[in-house]
Amino acid sequence: MSFPSVRLLAALFALLLVAGAATAANRLQIAPDDDVDLANGWAAYQAMDYAKALALYRKAAAREQRVAQFNLAVMLITGEGAPADPQQGIAWLRKSADNGLARAQYSLGVFYERGEHVPRSLTEATAWFLKAAEQGWRDAQVSVATQYFLGRGAPKDYRLAAKWYERAAEQGDEGACYIIAAMYEHGDGVERDLARAFYWYSQAAAFGDPAARIKARELADRLRSG
Repeated sequence: MSFPSVRLLAALFALLLVAGAATAANRLQIAPDDDVDLANGWAAYQAMDYAKALALYRKAAAREQRVAQFNLAVMLITGEGAPADPQQGIAWLRKSADNGLARAQYSLGVFYERGEHVPRSLTEATAWFLKAAEQGWRDAQVSVATQYFLGRGAPKDYRLAAKWYERAAEQGDEGACYIIAAMYEHGDGVERDLARAFYWYSQAAAFGDPAARIKARELADRLRSG
């Protein structure tokens, strides 16, 4: 049985990320309890009183509450509680990202990746993915790894790609488990290490990946015979 190359895997992964990115900024951040307007806004949103939620998020956002800024951005971009206003929504999303909210940073990167509501810029996308990845945001770790692997918006760098794929794999990303396994198997960006490759193929197999299960068995046989 033949398996896709590491390069093809990363390219396919990139396409899946972009295809799935449409929903990346469409999920509200759960409100912490330490801000009354934010908490009440979340309660209103859950009750589908979107106009009230929007007004409450605006109050908290004006006080630089970064979760409220993100939630307000999502509602403005998607047109919940008021007619859609993507330009204003992106402005609030950027404020939230500048205030260090990892989900906002990742979402802004997605918009730059897609060229949606902002001019398309792979360089900007990579920069925002990296900020979120450094805070441990798993999807951003996968995205920035793929940018480095393919040389999109950043110089091609297999070492950095491997670093971020492994970080995402450590957080349980199935696709990243398979890719970092393949990188260890072939020595792309890391020292060739069949034991590490076996470990990560096994992790991907545990998620139900049939190709990873076959690769894990194959490497187990090679390690026993070697």
